[in-house]
Amino acid sequence: MQIGSTPAAAVLHAIRVGAPITRDRLADVTGLSPATINRQVTALTGQGLITERPDLVSPGSIGRPKNPLTLDRDALCAAGMHIGARRTLLTIVDLGGRPLYSHAVLTPQGDADVALAELCGQLSELAGRFSGRRLLWGGAAIGGSVDAVSGSVDHPILGWHRAPLGPMLADALGVPVSVCEHVEAMAAAELLLGQTIVDAASGLFFYARETTGMAMTLNGRVHIPARGAGSIAHVRVDAPVLCPGRGATLSDVIGSEPTLRAARRLGIPLDASPIVDERARILGEVVATFRDALNPDSVVVAGDAFAAHPRGLAPVQAAFDAASKTRWPMELMPSLFGVTVPEGAAIVVALSVIYADPVASLA
Repeated sequence: MQIGSTPAAAVLHAIRVGAPITRDRLADVTGLSPATINRQVTALTGQGLITERPDLVSPGSIGRPKNPLTLDRDALCAAGMHIGARRTLLTIVDLGGRPLYSHAVLTPQGDADVALAELCGQLSELAGRFSGRRLLWGGAAIGGSVDAVSGSVDHPILGWHRAPLGPMLADALGVPVSVCEHVEAMAAAELLLGQTIVDAASGLFFYARETTGMAMTLNGRVHIPARGAGSIAHVRVDAPVLCPGRGATLSDVIGSEPTLRAARRLGIPLDASPIVDERARILGEVVATFRDALNPDSVVVAGDAFAAHPRGLAPVQAAFDAASKTRWPMELMPSLFGVTVPEGAAIVVALSVIYADPVASLA
């Protein structure tokens, strides 16, 4: 979940974002010597990650032709999934992160092993449709907590405890896999795929839909706590419309159920002003609290809760501006992935290890 610092990672990144690109141009954009560029190109070509494209040489070139380099988008793929409380998204992507095929299924309920066997089998079957490509890696993003070493997960909403997601997915796909908490993965998607977050800056990423969470990035890396992701679900909020009569937390007011209860109680539509205005205010105030405490260089927000107001993100921004005590203004940035942010999370978990150290990860 980071921008790679090895020479091979720097060269792969430059090719991924700038292809077709020549060796001379790679030296310019990476700052590496021509000899180092040649070694990394040889190594990346040997792993099948990049390819020379003499067909892209301009016919009017003067002197010795310099073959451009591109990713090999035709021979490779990765498989990822985002497991949500209600839906699971399955996707197969090329090396550049472009989806080749994606679709959503209902997340199985009940016994964790049975549910995971079904999901892993479905992703394996989907990968099998692309048997003409070499499957490099698998990835899974999921809410709850993740043991980064074993790949086991706890998901309170689904009732899963120490569920062996990583081992079962590796067995199903037959390749190495990565498992990550989903909000951290969404932040990594902005960093590595969307490049919304500046590499050398600090940033906060907030997600709110049926669940909510926050992740932090610093110097091109998503912060992943050693003891698992933290939570903002318990943060106290003032919610007289969505949760009257008792002390409310953020988790009490996010999602479809609190909205539906309030609409029934008040006899108003789900998108009526009292409901959507209060939710926007709460989200703006919560984001402002963490912005003031951590003072990041950027803040990205994603999820239906942020986008549900008829006037979009503007009411959240207004509440954020009113609540923040930091003296300079900040514009909240919507995720570049929009409603496909779960897909971005699945993709980046499946590819981030390769992006971070492409030679060692595939050796």
